[in-house]
Amino acid sequence: MKMPLKKFVHQILKDIQIDVSDDFDRNFERKAFFDKAWPRNKLVNRRGSKMARTNNLRRSIMSRIQSTEVVFSSSLPYAKIQNDGGEIVVTKQMKKYFWAMYYEAGGDNNGNPTIEAIQFKNLALMPVGKRIKIPSRRFVGDHPIVRQNVRTAIRLNIKSAMTSFVDRFKSKL
Repeated sequence: MKMPLKKFVHQILKDIQIDVSDDFDRNFERKAFFDKAWPRNKLVNRRGSKMARTNNLRRSIMSRIQSTEVVFSSSLPYAKIQNDGGEIVVTKQMKKYFWAMYYEAGGDNNGNPTIEAIQFKNLALMPVGKRIKIPSRRFVGDHPIVRQNVRTAIRLNIKSAMTSFVDRFKSKL
């Protein structure tokens, strides 16, 4: 049984895709990028990290094999800024959204708002044009563990191919 080089490389990439995808998914359970914990919000949220609580970002992560690479992406517009960090500018639309989330989170609930509601109120009260610094909460990207997974997948596939080659060679003797 022959295995063309293109198929061999694709199998290695498929193994890398599966292993690394699993590791990236576990980052949401760890609330960390492997061994580096995500920064906490200024106001502690009793229900845990918003990134891990809704799982929208976690579920949005997709991977595909493109030529000789495994590419990870997300359809969510805030995925990049959460992963890389950066600044956003408060807009009128954002303020409306923050007020809506304030009420949804229990704001004006008999004078006893939740911590999450207070967070949204503080955001809603910010002036239009104010810059908000979003700290990096990396969940995908390069890391020594990712590089080790890549090396392991390559090593195992080469070993498997060599074993198959030797077995075929022995059967012909």
